[in-house]
Amino acid sequence: MRTVAFTRWDPLRDLLALHEQIGQLVGTDAPGWTPPVDLYETPAAFVLTAELPGLARDQIEIHAEDSRVIIRGARPAGPGRDIPCEQFHRVERGHGRFQRAFALPEPIDIEGITADLKDGVLTVTIPKSNERGTRRINVS
Repeated sequence: MRTVAFTRWDPLRDLLALHEQIGQLVGTDAPGWTPPVDLYETPAAFVLTAELPGLARDQIEIHAEDSRVIIRGARPAGPGRDIPCEQFHRVERGHGRFQRAFALPEPIDIEGITADLKDGVLTVTIPKSNERGTRRINVS
């Protein structure tokens, strides 16, 4: 008699496997970069933190509408890029344009959103709301 083992389907596991396969196709040397982000929820707000070392406030754009937040920006190539050289031996720091979009599970208070950049970490506080709207947020 054959024994059959059943496992519970885990969509997150399949999604992570797909993400890894796409990463292998694109390669790690793809142009641009994706800043790491943490997004968590409190009873009153969503809080998004992003590592953006080397960026100034005027290089970051944050847009919000309904229950969606978009962060855009660009980090210019480092000072080593304009030095004539025969070959780079390692390039690990990302540069170029980036964009991250986040769909939140609830409507947000567009007027109450605040953003602060300190020590290369952007913190965006997004209060929850029942109303809908659109607004560009200034980084302080």
